[in-house]
Amino acid sequence: MMTSKLLLLVCYVSLLCFVSSSSLSSELSGKSQPSSSKVSLGLYYESLCPYCSSFIVNHLTKLFEDGLISIVDLHLSPWGNSKLRSDNVTVLCQHGAYECFLDTVEACAIDVWPELRDHFPFIYCVESLVIEHKYKKWETCYEKLNLSSKPVADCLSSGHGKELQLQYAAETSALEPPHKYVPWVVVDGQPLYEDYENFISYICKAYKGNKVPSACAKYSSIRSLKVNRFPIVCRKGVNTMWELLERTKTSLLSYFTGLL
Repeated sequence: MMTSKLLLLVCYVSLLCFVSSSSLSSELSGKSQPSSSKVSLGLYYESLCPYCSSFIVNHLTKLFEDGLISIVDLHLSPWGNSKLRSDNVTVLCQHGAYECFLDTVEACAIDVWPELRDHFPFIYCVESLVIEHKYKKWETCYEKLNLSSKPVADCLSSGHGKELQLQYAAETSALEPPHKYVPWVVVDGQPLYEDYENFISYICKAYKGNKVPSACAKYSSIRSLKVNRFPIVCRKGVNTMWELLERTKTSLLSYFTGLL
């Protein structure tokens, strides 16, 4: 089921990015809207936060419906609530060391495949595996998407991935106002706070161009009444419970392995 959804997403993204490329040619000839009229959409997230994964897989994909992506510049920033120790080199991630690794994998993917049609399906695939609790099988995404593993592997082994991590750390630290949790969704510089799932409404309201996509007909105005609920977010601070569970799992696995 996930593979069929992934293939559908790839088709959507490729088609819409092709249309976007065609629009770029028109822009250069003065026949279309300038890219400056697009709405900036930033997602600041971490790979193993379940609410980030859910947002990417179940909500962010709506960008590729009804032409919405044609008015959006999407920026993904895989750092989230991670911290740098006092040496400014060692990274401490909220959901453990594997999250640090996957954040770096996704940072490398964005770097080596800068086109949205290439890196977004890969990140979608990885985050789908996170939802399924199969994230350690992330390398299967190469085969599913017919991508070479070498560019990302080179990025990781060369140390460039570490450099990218530090860049995203600086970028996230520079947010104004500072982020309080993830997913942290920002439209044209304005954070959406707990209302991040309604990001399309904000995009449509912020768009000032003259080619309004049909998607905005569904979201003609931001809802005046918001659902009162406990925010579905991963807040700042190291998730000690997660670390405790991970340590317990590792200990149990070691114990039972020793019995075999």
